Amino acid sequence: MNNEKLKEYIETFLDYLLDVRGYSEVSVTTYEIALRQMSGVSHFYEEDGISVLDITPFRFNIVKNSKKTIVKKLSAVRSFVKYLEDQCNIPVKLIADESIKVPQSLPKPIEEQYIEEVLAKANVEEKLLISMLYGLGLRISELSGLKLEDIKGEWIQIHGKGNKVRELPLMKSLQKLIGVYMDQNGPKRYLFEKGNAPMNAAQLRYKLTKLFKKEGLKVTPHQLRHSFATHLLNHGARIADVSELLGHETMATTQVYTKLGSVKKMQEYMSAHPLADKNL
Repeated sequence: MNNEKLKEYIETFLDYLLDVRGYSEVSVTTYEIALRQMSGVSHFYEEDGISVLDITPFRFNIVKNSKKTIVKKLSAVRSFVKYLEDQCNIPVKLIADESIKVPQSLPKPIEEQYIEEVLAKANVEEKLLISMLYGLGLRISELSGLKLEDIKGEWIQIHGKGNKVRELPLMKSLQKLIGVYMDQNGPKRYLFEKGNAPMNAAQLRYKLTKLFKKEGLKVTPHQLRHSFATHLLNHGARIADVSELLGHETMATTQVYTKLGSVKKMQEYMSAHPLADKNL
């Protein structure tokens, strides 16, 4: 199932509104505009026999619309989903259709360019420290307890909160970096060691904050985890996948990230689009 299938469903829905429900052409056009905008950026896929419609990217796109416009567009999406379920007998799980309130205490993500600049000046151990937190979205406690036996080729096994275990894919570049680091440092049991014991969270946190402080940045390990999630979502990753990578129990926890990049995304759009400075 893909977005082409989604567009086909939308066409049948619009015909249904016009021919069966007797909606006016003006009303149908309103639905059409909202649903075409949604289908152009959202994710539509099948999981465990259920169709999933993740409209997170759509929410990014309409975040600066008036509240009334957002309500109308989301209403069009919900009506479409109800049509699929009631008229087509297609069960649909709709993701990110509710308003998300971001806690004020949520750390701001770090700009991608700043992370890249620090990585460019870091030594092998420092690069690995940043890459494990930012490249995998690990908690600092998870990194502290990471054993060499948990690294299995292209995958890594993470022991998270509540003794829950999740498998994460290792990027080729990170696999290579781990290999270089192990050749240089020769850890025996844990990836980051001091003596015969693993470096604790405080030791790793100190190394990280000191590293970014050199560049005039105040950064915490938790901020790198937030940046991992936010940057993935900003680049189009599915919220369900990001939630699984983070080890969240529910996607509701992950959804707070859907608002983090919205203001910056809108600013970039307003400055980059050819029509942004035109008086239409």
